Order: sequence, then structure tokens, then C-alpha cells
Amino acid sequence: MTVLVTGAAGFIGMHVSQALLAAGETVIGIDNLNSYYDVTLKEARLAILEADERFRFLKIDIADRDDLVAALNKIPDIKKVVHLAAQAGVRYSITHPFNYTEANVTGFLTILEYCRHLKGLEHLVFASSSSVYGQNTDLPYSTDQVTDRPVSLYAATKKANELMAYSYAHLYGLPTTGLRFFTVYGPWGRPDMAYWSFTEKILKGEAIQLFNQGDMKRDFTYIDDIVGGVMVVLAKPPAAGAGEAPYRLYNLGNNRAESLLDFVAILEKTLGKMAVREMQSMQAGDVKETYADIDPIRRDMGYEPATALDEGLPKFVKWYKEYIKD
Repeated sequence: MTVLVTGAAGFIGMHVSQALLAAGETVIGIDNLNSYYDVTLKEARLAILEADERFRFLKIDIADRDDLVAALNKIPDIKKVVHLAAQAGVRYSITHPFNYTEANVTGFLTILEYCRHLKGLEHLVFASSSSVYGQNTDLPYSTDQVTDRPVSLYAATKKANELMAYSYAHLYGLPTTGLRFFTVYGPWGRPDMAYWSFTEKILKGEAIQLFNQGDMKRDFTYIDDIVGGVMVVLAKPPAAGAGEAPYRLYNLGNNRAESLLDFVAILEKTLGKMAVREMQSMQAGDVKETYADIDPIRRDMGYEPATALDEGLPKFVKWYKEYIKD
């Protein structure tokens, strides 16, 4: 079977593509290789994927409808789509808003239109984000909660994706599942994320910034647990029910809220070096705590995250030291 993975050169996209290849699938990966962070990291991820002859890469911007359709129409046997391409980053969305509407709204519409015209498509799985919960204080976050007050444009675009996807599932019977990812970390991760920047700065003896005076909690989710969730969901497309669209929405997290200060302490212990801490006030667009209710995906898919923070962070540090040394 052939699976299309958008954002294949990204952190999660690389790992999902690897899992699909390991499962014997053929993978078509697309990515525009933008410069939001170091392109050489994206190219290094791609080099690993391209070592497998069942992986084919196409450099395409998903917002370019003509280019995408022209390229993918030459590959008629795509049966499933994992849509991970997006402009990421909460803080970056404050200074570069149009990047988010182009990639996350126009780009997603292009993918939806492509999928609805694709004969034999079995399932579209797309990435949403825990950011859609905004400043909800009812924890853990449940997909039953109202999420109509996003505190960043990034979150607003991800909420828009969920609404757009539902409308296509309803109108065209397109089997679709959205996954709200919670703070993903691990090897081959993103340099703009705290686990990477903290590791880099601690090793260099530079100060790390702890917002809200360090009084923050996150549901940190190791990459293998995210990939495991994507794979089990992809294998089980939703069916339309009586008056119901073939659409589902799940949280994908570690099901625990970890203190940012504990996170730093684990890094310090792993690195064998204390951090220089610089306490800051809360940043615009940020939230104090995230915590995923994963009971629905446990019930429906048997999903269970397996990697605790004190196990996952050392794995990232080990990879980071090897990558930077190379």
C-alpha cells in the first residue's frame, strides 16, 4: 500500500515515515523544506528515509495547489494520507501570521481537496495540537471541551483545520481522524523546542529562560508514543454512523502534566551540569499547563504511552550529542 506523508522532512513526519516503511508500506513524502529552522537538519532526516527504495520524496509546497495536484496525480495508488505539514510554533505566529494562514489553512484546504477527489482513499489522518485548548483550566483536557478561544494564531489555525476536516467528512464522506499532539520531544526533534534549546544552552553555560517564573507544566510526549498512536489510528478509519460523519478526534499525549522545573532537573542530571536559570514572566500566546485525557483513544485503539520523561529525555540527549558531534 502507498501512503502519502506531508511534512515528511519534519520531526514527526520523519519518524512516521520510518514506521510505515518498517511496516512494509511504500511512502510518498512531500515537504517544502522551508527555513523556519535549519534546513540541513531536514535534509539529514530525508537522507535516512531515502536510503529505503520504497520512499520517494517530492519537494512541494502544499499551499501550491497546481504543483501538488500535478505531482500527485502521477501516483494513482495512494490509499492513505498522513498530513503533518504545517507552520509550527506558537510564538513565531505572533510575528509571522501570514505564514500560518498560507501553510495551515490554504495548505490544508489543498490537501482536503486532493483527498476528496482521490479514488479509493481509505483514511486521512491529520495533526492538530493541544494549543487549541487555549486557557481552558479544566484538566485533563478532553476533546469534549469547548475550544473556541485560542490564545495564538497558530492555535486558531489548528482549530480551523479540525472544523474544515469535519465539514469535508460530512459533505463527501471522507474518512478523517484528527490528532491533537501534546508537546512532542525526542531524537531528530526541533531546535525551536525547549528540550533542544535548553540542552544546547546548558552545555554552553548560557542562561535558559523559564517563563512564568518556571511555574509551567506540560504533557511531554515521547516521539515513539506519538508514532505508535498515529499508526494504530491510521489502520482504523472511522465509519459513518446514523447521522454521523466518518470523523474522529483524539488527544495524543503522555497523560500526565510534568513540571517545567522537573524537566530542567532531569536535563541537568543527564548532562551532568547545572543550568543558569533566568526567570521570565509569561509570554503572549503561552499557557500555564497542558494535560491530555487519552481515555477515548485507549478505549477505541488500545493506545498506551510507554515512555516516561526521565527515560525519554536521556534518549534525546544521547542523540543530540551524537548529531552535534557529527
